Amino acid sequence: MTSIQAFLETLHERYQPLSDGTVAQYIPELAKVDPDRFAISIVTVDGQRFQVGDSQPFTIQSISKVFTYGLALADHGRDRLLKKVGVEPTGDPFNSLIRLDEASKRPDNPMVNAGAIATTSLLKGNDPTERLNRLLEMFRQYVDREVHVDISTFMSERVSGHRNRAIAHLMRNFNMIDEHIEETLDLYYQQCSLLVTCEDLAMMAATLANQGRQPLSGVQVVSPDHIRDILSVMYTCGMYNFAGEWAYRVGIPAKSGVSGGIMAVVPNQAGIAVFSPRLDKNGNSVRGLKVFEELSRTYGFHLFDLSMGRCRFSQALKASEK
Repeated sequence: MTSIQAFLETLHERYQPLSDGTVAQYIPELAKVDPDRFAISIVTVDGQRFQVGDSQPFTIQSISKVFTYGLALADHGRDRLLKKVGVEPTGDPFNSLIRLDEASKRPDNPMVNAGAIATTSLLKGNDPTERLNRLLEMFRQYVDREVHVDISTFMSERVSGHRNRAIAHLMRNFNMIDEHIEETLDLYYQQCSLLVTCEDLAMMAATLANQGRQPLSGVQVVSPDHIRDILSVMYTCGMYNFAGEWAYRVGIPAKSGVSGGIMAVVPNQAGIAVFSPRLDKNGNSVRGLKVFEELSRTYGFHLFDLSMGRCRFSQALKASEK
């Protein structure tokens, strides 16, 4: 079997010419990105790393929602969090103004903007600085290095974020968030503006695949008790309006972001990430979807592939070691 590194290089060469899709336009700073950037990374639960393509950082955007949700679970537990944010998939756009449950007034899930803003509002801390520092420290533990907010993107989102502001005020009307709306939105924009590389995302996914333990440092970043909840909402809600088809075609928990990243978790095996800014109509990376379909088909990553999936990936790892 071809080694993993060789296969990633083949996929990168195959899909680099693909020019379908456009970069995100609704955040001015994202509209400036080079549409031809492209990277693929895999990190295994024992710390083996495979990387091809662009190694420069980009903003994490909605992929941050996964990890903020994990921190909120640690702060409040599942039952309290469920009172504020649901876990139901939605067929509406991720930034819909009406994504509140009719009876409970909760946002549908933590992967849409309404649910993510509500989740961010629940993070513990005595003031905005302490809450931001807690977020930065959490992300530092996931990637095993310091992380920083891209100020230009943060300000761009803050100035242009009228729709998110409307969502936040609607939730305030139903007491889903408290009166500190601008503080909550600032923290939400800051988490979305964190700079990461494709390999960082793969390492973060590998940490989730490894029951919350960072593969290189060995630090237990998130409790194993919360991994099931995190991966469940990723699987059902993580890919915008493509979540159902993703589950059908690729079949592993994932989260995408409008900067062009897609991060996916192969439980107990590896974390995978692709970065390519050209997006389809749902806001998912066009190249990223192609790469993940091929990876899942080749290595049998689909959760319901009951044949020899695990063996195929193990064989590829052995080939990579030769």
